[in-house]
Amino acid sequence: MRKDALAVEEPLEIRVSWLEGQRRRVEAVAVTMRTPGHDFDLVAGFLRSEGVVSAPADLVELTYCRGNDEQEYNVVEARLSGDAIFDLDLVRRNVYTTSSCGVCGKASLEAVEATGCTVIPTGYSVARDVIPDLPDRLLEGQAVFERTGGLHAAGLFDASGERLLVMEDVGRHNAVDKVIGHEFLARRLPAAERILVVSGRASFELVQKAVVAGIPMLVAVGAPSSLAVDLARRFGQTLVGFTRNGGFNVYTGSERIR
Repeated sequence: MRKDALAVEEPLEIRVSWLEGQRRRVEAVAVTMRTPGHDFDLVAGFLRSEGVVSAPADLVELTYCRGNDEQEYNVVEARLSGDAIFDLDLVRRNVYTTSSCGVCGKASLEAVEATGCTVIPTGYSVARDVIPDLPDRLLEGQAVFERTGGLHAAGLFDASGERLLVMEDVGRHNAVDKVIGHEFLARRLPAAERILVVSGRASFELVQKAVVAGIPMLVAVGAPSSLAVDLARRFGQTLVGFTRNGGFNVYTGSERIR
């Protein structure tokens, strides 16, 4: 008999602090089940994906909220600038959470368009033979998955297939939010010359997050949903699925694959 390593799963409450008139108000907007680590990236990515913030200047501070009545490091408060406009009811209506996904947001093409997303510019391209190797290169960066076998992953790659960033989480949406939040806080959005690779399927929400981040190509190990394909086509994103065993399917934006 031997011990088995398990992936950690804990709740994270996301709070937003904003000015309402002359008074600063703080409210919880979501709770997600996540793997601790890169929590500020996760919150920043969620807020950017949901259109709560559009520029790093909108986000003044990210802090853990620690007190006698709260779990240490399981509550993060995002403090918005005085100029930021925040609609609490709208965010709450558009957000739901599950343990298998994380924080899920927009549920229609119209809702994504309302956040100000625009068609992703053309001109970026990737060689065909780079794509089949991307899942294996993502896996090479999944240190926690190697020990536990229990995490999703999302990674950013350049056109040559070089791995730039990998994030892991029990929630696949959380993993993507961590990637997007990391780049947002580093002021590298839109990520106009990057490939987002995900370890599972390509859902509508994952495409939506990639579109908001301006990522021109999303590569998934699994299948895309019909609405994910519709959204990728609407915003000019290249969507690739079933990337495994040396092959892949291209659903939209084939002009970016040379």
